Amino acid sequence: MRPVRGKRILAVLAVGGLTLTAAACGKAPDETPSGGASTAAAAAYKACMVTDTGGIDDKSFNASAWAGMQAAKTQAANVDPSYVASTAEADYEPNLRGFVTKKCNFILSVGGLMGDATKKVSDENTSSQFAIVDSGSTGPNVYPMQFATDQAAFLAGYLAAGYSKSGTVATFGGKKIPPVTVFMDGFVDGVAYYNQAKGKSVKVLGWDKAKQTGSFTDDFANPAKGKALANTQVGQGADVILPVAGGTGLGAAEVAQGSGGKVSIIWVDQDGCKSAAQYCNVFLSTVVKNITDAVQKAVVTGASGQPLAATPGYLGTLENNGVQLAPYNQFDSKVDAGLKSEVEKLKADIISGKVKVESPNAPK
Repeated sequence: MRPVRGKRILAVLAVGGLTLTAAACGKAPDETPSGGASTAAAAAYKACMVTDTGGIDDKSFNASAWAGMQAAKTQAANVDPSYVASTAEADYEPNLRGFVTKKCNFILSVGGLMGDATKKVSDENTSSQFAIVDSGSTGPNVYPMQFATDQAAFLAGYLAAGYSKSGTVATFGGKKIPPVTVFMDGFVDGVAYYNQAKGKSVKVLGWDKAKQTGSFTDDFANPAKGKALANTQVGQGADVILPVAGGTGLGAAEVAQGSGGKVSIIWVDQDGCKSAAQYCNVFLSTVVKNITDAVQKAVVTGASGQPLAATPGYLGTLENNGVQLAPYNQFDSKVDAGLKSEVEKLKADIISGKVKVESPNAPK
């Protein structure tokens, strides 16, 4: 998730769970053999994905993209999905080149950190179709998929402020990069909006939007680091935490589970009660980034022979459901009905433009 050009969003939440070897190419679990039919093999649309360092089962970012690749196969039978996992940033370029060599029809880079490697490889292979999540296009053969997560995170900040009993909430990131900090910008602004509307003074730990400084684990795949940072924030009074750190954020969920119901988590990317169901009892909600739907649509479009335009690409917003606040799930009866209504009204006001959401880390 390399910082890309700024102003609308770029959200990434990066990564962390099962780490696969960089050379191991995984196939869709439900994939069936082609039956040896040469015509079917010739017609196959090879959709290939390079993960970021957190692995395919990070309960977040990479997992969302892979779900989109698999979903595309259910819509277009000729789609042949596969992936290779990066264990380090140095793996990005060779993994992308490997898929060029295999003549993949669609090569997906998962995450803004892959922007430079994608630009280099795509510039050298202009006849290949590339795509990237959480980065602007780097060339005419690179289809970008970006997300205005600051909009949904604004709702999450308002929700956290309204739900907090201690009057202190917190956030932290995996790395200080725009796809992460755009979440944190929206969250802080949502808390500020609540304070202004209600005459309250709910405090936010972990991020100063004006100074663009805050708390980071420098890792998307280390729950122990997330647990340590979350414990520090809880010790400072936080009772609602937004970890924007992929699998590292699971450490915060562990802290919440051990708090006896005093601490709750707002997850990111995929609805936490679906992606990390073992922690559903502490997930107040999730700032959802619908990577799955965006990837699915891109692959199906490509498989049907339609072009994937580098400009304007795709931008997920509250209006087109590219980003959203997930259901309250097990917290549904715990969240005040009035607060729920206020969050829905705020969503409508953001969509209409009545309430402006801005972040210096949002994509153009």
